[in-house]
Amino acid sequence: MFRDLSRPIETGMPTYPGDPEVTLAPDATHEADGYATSELRTGTHAGTHLDAPRHTLSEGATVEEIDPGRFAFDARLVDLRPLRAREAITADALENEARFLGDGGDAVDLGVDLLVLRTGWAAHWGSDRYRDHPYLTEAAAARCRDRGVGVGVDAFGPDPTPTAARTNVAPASDEPDGTPAHDVLLKESLPIVENLCGLDGLPARFRLYAFPLRLRGGDGSPVRAVAEWEG
Repeated sequence: MFRDLSRPIETGMPTYPGDPEVTLAPDATHEADGYATSELRTGTHAGTHLDAPRHTLSEGATVEEIDPGRFAFDARLVDLRPLRAREAITADALENEARFLGDGGDAVDLGVDLLVLRTGWAAHWGSDRYRDHPYLTEAAAARCRDRGVGVGVDAFGPDPTPTAARTNVAPASDEPDGTPAHDVLLKESLPIVENLCGLDGLPARFRLYAFPLRLRGGDGSPVRAVAEWEG
């Protein structure tokens, strides 16, 4: 079975604060030209997309430098719900759900290379509340790094997003600045896939395909994220 986990790319879609707005408009039309083409203007991190190490690391690998086989993932769904707005996902909380350790406390081989974290924040897409998603602590990202797994999220990213002025959710005093979770993962060239959707009803294990455009010097790229599993 297959399921599309991607957001449609369309004019006016939500973007990370400060990123370019997206426009998709007709260029040639059947009525005027006998064929159709369109003009797309977008940032590299619009919609469902993949981050390359170059995103936060000045010397990190770019999209076209990564073997395309790295974008086909053995994925595991980790259901973290319920979560509060701007709640920190700690290393212990992630470990409890992802079961990094066996009953004896020994590390176990997860047999996957991507943890898909279901926070429930996909339901807020298109509203200011989407900015107030939960986030990974640096220690939680380090736990993923130590197990050699990247992350996919149903939110803007694994780090906190600046809050919208119209919301009443103020960042906690210990909420981190910058991109610590990104940095921990991308320093080890571990994947980050953001703005996933359609996670409800997925099996615990599945194959995830998230192939980026081959952008020269690309720090990231929109992807068509597709899950595959045996029905």
